[in-house]
Formats: sequence, C-alpha cells, structure tokens
Amino acid sequence: MKRTLEWQIATVNEIKSETPDVKTLTLSLPDWTAHRPGQHYDVRLTAADGYSAQRSYSVASEPERRGEIDLTVERLPDGEVSRFLDDTVAVGDRFEVRGPIGGYFVWDRSIGGPLLLVAGGSGVVPLMAMLRHRAIAGVTNPARLLYSARTHEQIIYRDELEALARKDGLTVSYALTRSQPPGWKGYTRRIDDAMLKEVSQPLGPNALAYICGPTTLVEVAADGLERVGLPAQHIRTERFGPTGS
Repeated sequence: MKRTLEWQIATVNEIKSETPDVKTLTLSLPDWTAHRPGQHYDVRLTAADGYSAQRSYSVASEPERRGEIDLTVERLPDGEVSRFLDDTVAVGDRFEVRGPIGGYFVWDRSIGGPLLLVAGGSGVVPLMAMLRHRAIAGVTNPARLLYSARTHEQIIYRDELEALARKDGLTVSYALTRSQPPGWKGYTRRIDDAMLKEVSQPLGPNALAYICGPTTLVEVAADGLERVGLPAQHIRTERFGPTGS
C-alpha cells in the first residue's frame, strides 16, 4: 500500500463558513502529498469508547498549496460525521485522514479542454479544486460551470466563483430551483436538455465534461449531454446522496 493511503493525524488550521449549512476546514497534514483536482480524502472519527465513523470528502483546494488541504463539508441532518465536523470541530482539533484517493474523476492542465463542469449543491467541491488549479496554472482553454442550487444563499464559494469568472475563458451559470433574489438573471429551473445545450454548445463537441452531485441530477445531466451531442466517452461523473440542488 502506498504511504499516502495510510492514516495520518490532521490538524484543523482554519474554519470558514461558506453557507448556513456548509463549512470549509483547512487541515495541516504532516505527510502531505499533492493531490489531483477531483480526488478525495477519507475522514475517520473515533470516540473514547472505541466507536468510529468514516466518510469521504472531496478536496476543495488546489494541489499547488503545500502542506495543507481544504475539505468543504455540507451539514446533513442525519450525518453523524458531517454534523460533528460542522458543529463541534474547532481550530486546533485533530482527527485521522487518509488520501488522496481516486483516479477517474480528476482533471488537471495536462488533460486540457475545453472543460464543462456541472454541479449540484456540494457537488461543486471537487470542481472547485479543478477551477482553482486552472486559474493558478494559467490555463486559458475555455471552461464553463453550470451550478444548480436551491437558493442564492446556498451557492457555495459564491464570491470566489464570481472572481474566477472574470479570469481568462471561464463562464459560470447558475440554476436556482426554489427561490431567486430580485432581479435574478440566471436559470430558474432544474437542469434540463435545453439548459445543457445552451451552456455546452459554445465549447463544441470536443469538450470534456465532469458532473458531480446527487444521483438524480448526475443522471439527468449525463444523459442530457449525450442527447445534445457530447460523446459519452467525454463525460465523467461522481454521485453522492441527497443535497441542495
């Protein structure tokens, strides 16, 4: 087994609130290894009585940051690990992590583009690692992000995404499915074929698509992209349980 897949003790250096239900934990790693954007870490929490729980969380930070990673965690009502990480963990706390893990749902500058990213709720996390890496690496190939969330307040990384969208070749589009602020000019419905065609068409048929979010959204987006002309071999997906989309 590779040493990077052994458990190590991470220390919480910083905690940032992203939305009312989402926080980013910046973790210092004694055995840091550069990840590829799209990879994840396992987190293991162990109680004094020996009970342990383990969950996987995508890395949100770019691999160019050395010695630490960001894990962005959405608080789920029945999530024993996410509730602890969001409600209880404080700066200076320590817990076990293992990673980076995964080799399929990854993108970096060596893969190129054009790049199409589709996210639902906290599915934006691994895609954010890709966008942060893209910006730092100076990639100028066109990229588009289509991000579905319930409300404007539930858009994770909202300010940073707006800043990134002002850089070379990136366009960010939002679909708010439950409510919209006054004067909203984005989409006001769930992702569908017409939306996917409108967002993806400027990238052409050679675009690479990465879709992450709840299973239903991922299936709709993947099938829809095929229907509007993107080859199946150009589409990569990652699914997880219910979240805000």
